[in-house]
Amino acid sequence: MTSAAPRVSIVMATYNWASVLPYSIGSVLQQTLSDFELLVVGDGCTDNSAEVVAAIGDERVRWIGLGENSGHQSAPTNVGLSAARGEIIAYLGHDDLWLPDHLASLVRAIDGGTDLAYSVVRRVCPDPLDEPLCALRNYEPGEHIAPSSVAHRRAVIDQVGGWRDYRDLDEFPESDLWRRAYAAGFRFALVPRLTVVKFPAGLRPHIYRERPCHEQAEWFQRIRREPDLGTMVLLDLASSNLPPQRMFYRELAGHFWRETWRRIRRRLSQMSAATPAPGAGVDELRRIKGLEPVGRDKLGQAMESAAATNGECR
Repeated sequence: MTSAAPRVSIVMATYNWASVLPYSIGSVLQQTLSDFELLVVGDGCTDNSAEVVAAIGDERVRWIGLGENSGHQSAPTNVGLSAARGEIIAYLGHDDLWLPDHLASLVRAIDGGTDLAYSVVRRVCPDPLDEPLCALRNYEPGEHIAPSSVAHRRAVIDQVGGWRDYRDLDEFPESDLWRRAYAAGFRFALVPRLTVVKFPAGLRPHIYRERPCHEQAEWFQRIRREPDLGTMVLLDLASSNLPPQRMFYRELAGHFWRETWRRIRRRLSQMSAATPAPGAGVDELRRIKGLEPVGRDKLGQAMESAAATNGECR
């Protein structure tokens, strides 16, 4: 690896889904902005994820393996943030894809004066009636922005800290981070370009047991074959029979996440007379995906492993 720091550090947390990594990583390697490093942080992986990443054979791609699974992407993401050398941080879900102009578009917005930039997301959902797009015109505290669509100045993390443990929160850790960044005075801006294809795992029961990759493979090939894919997807949706209010901005971006959280909390409340504990919603999402909750004792072990691993890789 060269000694010069890259412009952008990309953090990708992953857990036991090796088959999908060639597509997500492949979409990074196709970026028109090539001055980046990609930190793939395995959250206690027991499959061949490390070997798959090593086989990529690109010095910009680095594997960091944690000894214990932490239960959420917050811990491995924080390890990646600690190891990151770039002045701009971007995130990519291990099962999501970027269009080739993603990094260039967000970095251009940051160079133009914003601190945290995010783009339009095409959501690929099992139910065709689910909202296909996420694009939030003006951020307001508490609203969700998909991490795969975000890039921000490193100063955001330096000032407000990293991702918090979901077991201490009543919202998603990423929403908590955006809230703290906004409260600290950092400027947010939508980049009005579709640059992300997201496959919401929470809508796919037992996805981590089956671990398919056919959807990512199909969209990855489309990205390679269709240079104007982002524009064409928007035009296709605009010409469909979707009601206008389902097409764009605040209602579209916030509805899914608010409704998902509301349904989970309602389900947990029905299971117990007490108010659901912090983190219970994320644990329920883990159950839907086919993953078991991770107790705090195991989390502590994972964090200790993360700290040791980070010390070795810096």
